[in-house]
Amino acid sequence: MKRFSLIAASFVFAMFFAASGFGQAAQPATAFKMAVINTTAFDDKDGIARYTAAMNSLEAEFAPAQKEINDMATRYQALGAEIEKLRNPPAGVPMNQQTLQAKIEEFQSLETNIKRKQEDGKAKYEKRQAAVMGPVLQEIGKALQDYANQKGYAMILDAAKMDGAGLILAFDPAKVDVTKDFITYFNSRPATTATTAAPK
Repeated sequence: MKRFSLIAASFVFAMFFAASGFGQAAQPATAFKMAVINTTAFDDKDGIARYTAAMNSLEAEFAPAQKEINDMATRYQALGAEIEKLRNPPAGVPMNQQTLQAKIEEFQSLETNIKRKQEDGKAKYEKRQAAVMGPVLQEIGKALQDYANQKGYAMILDAAKMDGAGLILAFDPAKVDVTKDFITYFNSRPATTATTAAPK
């Protein structure tokens, strides 16, 4: 983000100097068209259909693995509660050391398994994400460039990233936000990506 900030600052200074002309004779102003697109809208109900379809496909593919981890986490929490009760039996009831030790071992083993499955699942998800989302993101990238050329925009910025970084202080969406127009433009284009590879 620091690099982007420096580029943005350089752009502001460049525009200032271009306007001032360093004291030279005034030159005809060149129109500079800039727009912003909110990329978080790509996954909305009325967003980019192919992007949403790819995301839904990816989530469905990993839903069973996620459910397994969630079920293990639920069991992990239940075991923790059981261990706490065994460690603090009611008054007059002796602590069952054998049962307590068995529960602790199960608890520790489950914790290890959860971590392993989370790490393994994360690695598999990232690999599949690149395979499933990569082609669609490449399509979107090309479409953005084509859209900018067609509309005469010298620059299109990602409003979502800029806002998250605190780089947007104020702007008029009606004048510069072309998110809906780009989504319509992209959805009207024929798909060029190959069928998503089957999971391995």
